[in-house]
Amino acid sequence: MKISNETKIGALTIIAIVLLFLGFNFLKGKSLFKSGNYLYAKFPQSNGLVASNVVTINGFQAGNVSKISATKDLKEIDVEVKLNQQYDIPNNSTANISSNPLGASSLEITLGDSKQMMRSGDTLLTVMTPGFLGQVGSQIRPLAETAKNTLQHIDTVMQNINQVMDSGSRENVQQIVANLSVVTKNLTQTTELLNKALDLQTGAFAGSIKNINSFTRNLADNNAKFDSVMTNLTVASSKFAQVDLSTTLNKLNGSMQQLSDILKKANSTDGSLGALLNDRELYNNFNRTAKSLQTLLDDLRVHPKRYVNISVFGRKDKGNYLEKPLPQDSTQINTDFRK
Repeated sequence: MKISNETKIGALTIIAIVLLFLGFNFLKGKSLFKSGNYLYAKFPQSNGLVASNVVTINGFQAGNVSKISATKDLKEIDVEVKLNQQYDIPNNSTANISSNPLGASSLEITLGDSKQMMRSGDTLLTVMTPGFLGQVGSQIRPLAETAKNTLQHIDTVMQNINQVMDSGSRENVQQIVANLSVVTKNLTQTTELLNKALDLQTGAFAGSIKNINSFTRNLADNNAKFDSVMTNLTVASSKFAQVDLSTTLNKLNGSMQQLSDILKKANSTDGSLGALLNDRELYNNFNRTAKSLQTLLDDLRVHPKRYVNISVFGRKDKGNYLEKPLPQDSTQINTDFRK
């Protein structure tokens, strides 16, 4: 039996339509044959969840959302979940819609701790958590209130400033701004001077650092000498500590007391030394005696024959006696004992 081309084209068209229908439903997570492990959940809102979205258990993709529908009053969203295989899910496990701002929403199943497991057709417990936009809104809302209050305060402050800022106040503000400009300029110049001073190559700070390095280098080079000096100081201090300082001071005080007594006696006219030092008449007599003695000695040198006559035929010198000492450079000694 010969099949016409029209029949072949019609059959291929029907097969293509059926395959397209099956593929479309497969991509949506639906199956024409109601087989597999199905669970159900009810939510007050979908939060962007649609059919074919992923179902995860502890982060593992365990299935897909096969169907999502709403009641007539739109107060409840029914979600049908198809799991890839039979899993042991405790009957107190909860389902939650997780929204993703960068992708599709997903259904997360959090396992409970019950010993009884769910069977196909059972309904999961559901919990609602705010989505991404809800979380962002809950965090932004206090900030928005704070910003609103801040803007109100700023507006009030600006109004008060406008009321206070008359022409004289504006001139004062301009003067303050000009002074601030001068201060800023001075600070800039000071900063430049500091930068020059702190220049590691040519600044004064560099010279100070070099001097400090030289000083520390000299200290290091003379470390042995410093150690010797410190040792000598330590020895000297230890010897000084061993000296009976109190006894030495007592002896010194005694010597000073004796010297004070001697000076007192010297100042007093009772003793010989005091009389000699303090009695003017005694001093004058002593001075006259010394002068007379000097005159006698000079006369003895000038006229020795007057006092000693050793010549048998000589005669005694009858010249005048000296009445005062002769000058040292004019004293002539007569050595001729015959005259």
